[in-house]
Amino acid sequence: MGDDRWDDWPERWVGTDCDVRAAVSAIPREVKDGFRYDEVPWQRFRHFYGPGAEIPGLLATLASGDAEAADEALWQLWTSLHHQGGTIAVGALAVPFLLRIAATARPQLRAQTLRLAAEIGRCQHMGDGSREGLLQVAEEPLMIEGSTMCPVDWTIQAARQAVTDDLHLLLPLLSDPGPEVRSVTAYVLAAATGELSHVSSALQSRLAEEDDAVVRVSLILAIAQLAREHQDEYAPKWARGLWSDPGRPPEVRIGAGLAWLCLVTDPAPDELRALLTDPGTRQYDDLLQPVPWLTWIDPTGVGLRNCIDEMLTANIPDTVLDDHWGGAPSS
Repeated sequence: MGDDRWDDWPERWVGTDCDVRAAVSAIPREVKDGFRYDEVPWQRFRHFYGPGAEIPGLLATLASGDAEAADEALWQLWTSLHHQGGTIAVGALAVPFLLRIAATARPQLRAQTLRLAAEIGRCQHMGDGSREGLLQVAEEPLMIEGSTMCPVDWTIQAARQAVTDDLHLLLPLLSDPGPEVRSVTAYVLAAATGELSHVSSALQSRLAEEDDAVVRVSLILAIAQLAREHQDEYAPKWARGLWSDPGRPPEVRIGAGLAWLCLVTDPAPDELRALLTDPGTRQYDDLLQPVPWLTWIDPTGVGLRNCIDEMLTANIPDTVLDDHWGGAPSS
């Protein structure tokens, strides 16, 4: 007899106990606010190294006043929920609690906790600095998690809905005293799926008064990511206005140049190419490495450089690249 377990997969799983989106959306606000972990179905899902029932204990330790234990718990959560850049279903159940813990944690812990929440709601993107990939969030529909056989994109959708449900916790963090917190908050907000005009307006308002280079670029890429996914026709003009304005700070022009390249399919204009390949731009490699989108391109400190190279050389014939970079055919 044939094996019919996968007939109509994943459609027949929609809304069932196997659908993490349904599990996350069913968590009442009072359960999240009260950290009532025992009312969340962790046991339905596994993480990369064990049963999901282990996650509440780590979250409780993360929220404790013991700094050393909290740091260790956060490391374990990263290992369990974000293995080799991938995301897994039980992580989406953790997102509402990670956001609440981050809202009151000490600055360094706050930033890293927010970042984990953001990565749970994003496809594997390590090393992808392409025009198509830098701002990409969704996963291929049929990509599955090996331990749960749940579509990865369901986890991403569930985590992003959790972020959207808790915008009231995130938006105030755009004014946090810590630049790293502001930068990562922009990264999390870029995953929102609702109240988009409100979120984009908040990001724009923060950008108008922000003075930190890393945060500025993070805000620009967050605005562009929302615009790209939701097809904001005004966004390319906005980004071009920023990168083409010599009166803007260099990091703003660089960030807007990357954003523009991700928002359109047009070839890079000579003016933009000159900006991004100018020797003076190299001094921003180290400065902008902490920008969340760039950190994953290359963790050694040249994320910006690799991203620029990949974007500017995409779809250009090798013979043209040889001429551009001064190369010569091998004999």
